[in-house]
Amino acid sequence: MHAGPPHGHPSSLLRASLIAMLLVLMWLGLSQDDACVVAQPDPAQYVNMFIGTTNDGHVFPGATRPHGMVKVGMDTDSPGNHAGYDADPVYRVMGFSQLHDDGTGGGVPLSNFKILPSNCSSFTECPTSLYARKVLRALLPNGSPDDAASPGYFASNLSTGIRVEMTATRRTSLQRHTFPAPAGPSSPPSASPSSPYSHDIPHGIVNVDISNDGQISSQSPSVYINPHTGRVTGGSSFQASFGPGRYKVYACVDFHVPGARGAVPVAPSQYGAWSDTGVVENTTVGTQVTQGNAYASLGALLSFPLDPRTRTLLVRTGVSFISTEQACSNAEEEIPTFDFEGVQRAARAEWNEVLGTVDMEMAEGLEDTRVLMYSSLYRSHISPADYSGENPSWSSPEPYYDSFYCNWDTYRTLYPLYSLHDPERYAHIVRGMINIQQHEGWLPECRGATQMQFIQGGSSGDPILAEFYVKFAKFSEGLNVSALALYNALLADAEATPSNWDLQGREADAWKKYNFIPWDLWELGGSNGARTVSRALEYAYGDFTIAQVAQLLNKSDDAAKYAQRAENFLTLWDPTVDMPDGPGSVKGMFQPRLLDGTYRYVDPRHCSPNDPTHSTCYLDPNALDGFYEELHRSSRFHH
Repeated sequence: MHAGPPHGHPSSLLRASLIAMLLVLMWLGLSQDDACVVAQPDPAQYVNMFIGTTNDGHVFPGATRPHGMVKVGMDTDSPGNHAGYDADPVYRVMGFSQLHDDGTGGGVPLSNFKILPSNCSSFTECPTSLYARKVLRALLPNGSPDDAASPGYFASNLSTGIRVEMTATRRTSLQRHTFPAPAGPSSPPSASPSSPYSHDIPHGIVNVDISNDGQISSQSPSVYINPHTGRVTGGSSFQASFGPGRYKVYACVDFHVPGARGAVPVAPSQYGAWSDTGVVENTTVGTQVTQGNAYASLGALLSFPLDPRTRTLLVRTGVSFISTEQACSNAEEEIPTFDFEGVQRAARAEWNEVLGTVDMEMAEGLEDTRVLMYSSLYRSHISPADYSGENPSWSSPEPYYDSFYCNWDTYRTLYPLYSLHDPERYAHIVRGMINIQQHEGWLPECRGATQMQFIQGGSSGDPILAEFYVKFAKFSEGLNVSALALYNALLADAEATPSNWDLQGREADAWKKYNFIPWDLWELGGSNGARTVSRALEYAYGDFTIAQVAQLLNKSDDAAKYAQRAENFLTLWDPTVDMPDGPGSVKGMFQPRLLDGTYRYVDPRHCSPNDPTHSTCYLDPNALDGFYEELHRSSRFHH
């Protein structure tokens, strides 16, 4: 598997927003003249959730908690639906999934367990499949979709007249579906004499899709419907979006009807499991065994009687990477009372606690800067995600974080930002990364849905851990980060070669033997010849960061060793290379190097906006030019 443009990396908009975030912080620190301090009791009000949600921005605008595992939001049929949503109203809604990633490339990640309410006129004829059930959104007078969002909350009015609202805890979502009033006397969804519907009671139909993720990669899904309570449980195996692995995930869906006595469970009037051939009424179990690369489509369809005064149905979905039993336990623990407003208030309060760590000092007339600041700060705390308690590979009291997608894209900006305003979260993430190294042998690099994914540069977990220790060495133990464990994790990356350096660690043996990665060296363990220059530059920087930690730990020999290894980037600098058609003042460029020490020429304009061949340099094992998206950065790095 490889990624072509524009899918091999998180979106440039997100990178730009992180850089803008740091620049705004710097600007705030330097622009104090005529500024007034404004306390912000509710900074969430300044977050624009829809920045970057169209034109391949891949930004998630749905409901989640800071670093929450569950990210519940809309899934459209847009070709750029990596985060599910697209603000362009031409795209139809396929459902509201419980899991998403934010800002990624690769294949469309997650987008599991789509739920879609319907007001079909016939239960058995209600479209269930992914593409048949799609609906448009209602439009505002300006032509934009009738969607609204704020931290911890998302809402949309569909063209069917149904309003969908959602909020979330860390591992559970809560949706509120409000169905339209009948045009005349209440019309039952089925006109047959044996229909269980009363003409005086409105009903709402809900589709629970177990199988259709973002890549349509489900294999061997299963679903069970409790006919007495309507509880739907199920799960499946899915393809990782940026790596070779597959992951399993499970859901537990419960339904309550709000009324005068609060939200109460109500038995479904009709129910049935559905597959590609449609719904089979009164079936409680659905399974599909797939062969080879085939995928299966499976879900549940249920109809519930509603309170005529509210016409509202609450849908709670617990999610787990362990089992359906744990998914149900997560739901019951985190949202026991179906109190939508209470969950929403708690989510906003949690976001305000994070956003409130930054106070704005600014002159009048700069409200756009305030919105930019808090919107960027908000998006910086969507990922990585706290999957603690949801690691299917081992049990540990340490935190477990996921959605490192990928460290190569974030270590330069995201973690320096955390160090400025959220060191406790930073420490939590570092502890989780160390725990992964202790069980898998190397620090996580690009991780999603519990699976290792493809490395883009080097072992970029190294600068993340080193940044933490350099800045918080005196507070490390107080933050429950073991200096010894941290240093051992760094050494593992630097010294040991994994069985597959495309997924973790480095091509360390070759790095130590040759002081660069020879372009024509072929050995087991990864994509030989791919990204040899880019990986070497990243390895050199990783060694530099290890040297800083060694120095703080008074390991002078190690500090000298890794500082020397950090200078290996110079072995790839060819001072004889000229810039074609250039002014003559640019001399020298990083180049791939062969086993015999000679350089393999690559046009210095390669991968840059001025590349005459328009090469992309995205992740591709067949791209043997030596670079991954960073030749233009390399020249600035040297000069």
